[in-house]
Amino acid sequence: MSHVIVAPGEITKYQHDGIVLLRDILDIHALDDLATALEDNMRRPGPWANEYAADEQQGRFFDDYVNWSRFDAYKTLALNGVLPQIALALMGITTGRFFHEHVLVKEPGTNRITPWHHDDPYYGIDSSINVSLWVPLDPIPESIALRAIKASHKWGKRYVPRRFVDESPYVANAEGFDALPDTATLDASSDIATFAAKPGDIVAFHFRTLHSAPATTLHADRRRVISFRYTSADATWATRPWRTSPPLDANNLRHGDVIDDERFPLITG
Repeated sequence: MSHVIVAPGEITKYQHDGIVLLRDILDIHALDDLATALEDNMRRPGPWANEYAADEQQGRFFDDYVNWSRFDAYKTLALNGVLPQIALALMGITTGRFFHEHVLVKEPGTNRITPWHHDDPYYGIDSSINVSLWVPLDPIPESIALRAIKASHKWGKRYVPRRFVDESPYVANAEGFDALPDTATLDASSDIATFAAKPGDIVAFHFRTLHSAPATTLHADRRRVISFRYTSADATWATRPWRTSPPLDANNLRHGDVIDDERFPLITG
């Protein structure tokens, strides 16, 4: 697909809800290239790869990130063509930055959930204008689909991150951050939307949108997803009272500095 226009209604929905499902964006060639790169990535994981379900009886939940400089398909899709153009349209800007890509693979029968969280506090950057483009490589039925609390990005709150392995908070408390409400409270929200998707679709969501995903315990197939994350061009470096994810080095950047750094390439409309 050589040209993609995000409908005004989709932009409005993204800005209001903090999440929107875009249908039939990526063609089979792009998806095949990403799938090949992901398999290579799993054979040759980066230094920050994780296994969240290490017990073989639980299945496998693999993740890795910031490998776009090693795998051409990640880099090409991240910096050229439809993804950066969609990101800019949803953010309502003409120049932004690519932050990083993140692969998440749940093998069949994995009983590890993705707990409720929002991404912003994990990151070592600050940008209120941002978007994650969540790209599934497999059909994602309702039973294992991404869930999100609509408009939670507008709550004006940042929550202490929790570890995916055991859902424990990184720290007991931190200035400027609240304790995440308990799972039962979040599960009871009347604003939860579920985003079943198929390969070629994209789920776009804000870094502060609360989201989660079920286990694949009863699902017979893999659930492969690659997220591509973008910010405004004036995003700044941020220090946190915990190890950030990804755990990038400052490289002379100080808290509040614009991330004018080759690791965060500019994208333009």
